[in-house]
Amino acid sequence: MYLGWAETEMTITEKNITINSASLKRQVTCTLLIPDEDTLAEPLSLLLLNDGQELENLALTQTLEYLYNYNKIKPIVVVAIHAGEDRLQEYGIAAKPDFKARGAKADIYTQFIIKELLPYIKQETGFTEFATTAYAGFSLGGLSAFDISWNNANVFNKVGVFSGSFWWRSKDLTQGYTDNDRIAHTLVRGTTDKPNVKFWLQTGTKDETSDRNKNGIIDAIDDTIDLIKELETKGYTRPADIQYVEVVGGSHNTDTWGKAMGKFLCWAFGR
Repeated sequence: MYLGWAETEMTITEKNITINSASLKRQVTCTLLIPDEDTLAEPLSLLLLNDGQELENLALTQTLEYLYNYNKIKPIVVVAIHAGEDRLQEYGIAAKPDFKARGAKADIYTQFIIKELLPYIKQETGFTEFATTAYAGFSLGGLSAFDISWNNANVFNKVGVFSGSFWWRSKDLTQGYTDNDRIAHTLVRGTTDKPNVKFWLQTGTKDETSDRNKNGIIDAIDDTIDLIKELETKGYTRPADIQYVEVVGGSHNTDTWGKAMGKFLCWAFGR
């Protein structure tokens, strides 16, 4: 985490909003982190963040203050979307639930983001356009951010995935599973065009211990590397379109993701 800086020069306003979602048929809480308008001299960018209830554990406000005050990033509005009780159904791949029928509401969650949340945010902030619009998430929330950005490249320029659940599969390991059953990889492979999105992908060497193919590399890393290969097959290149960060000793938790957040923010919104 970024700690121990001098007195801050830019203040960040934290504001909670509640949206009565017609799509999700529930109330959605979002926390907005908005830089002080008096210090703004540039167009704003926008970051949507899944699992926004983890803001405090991520120490995101402190990281933003550090980056602002050392002139590392351009001003952004962060919209941290708190997950609901139906997280395992709302997050996932909209086109296909996994083998346990999880992610069955991912298409509805996408509708909420595009048709309800974004118009609300534009009205709330008074900005109809943003310099950069990015989406990020962690674990299953990262898979969701990837899917929504991939399918709405006219809206999102960049996506950040921390320890993404790219293992998400259509067949159980005991039912004749092969790597071709991974849903995100199939989505990329089956898309005819090349969405205009840039990708920042992070894993930790201690994300998990599972190793399906017994090659000595944990599945979290294998699945992410294989997704990068699929993206490269589509014509994306490293590092212009794809940034991959592997955190040695990094675990599947907010401590690791919070420490990696500064790198993502500098990549997405850096000067």
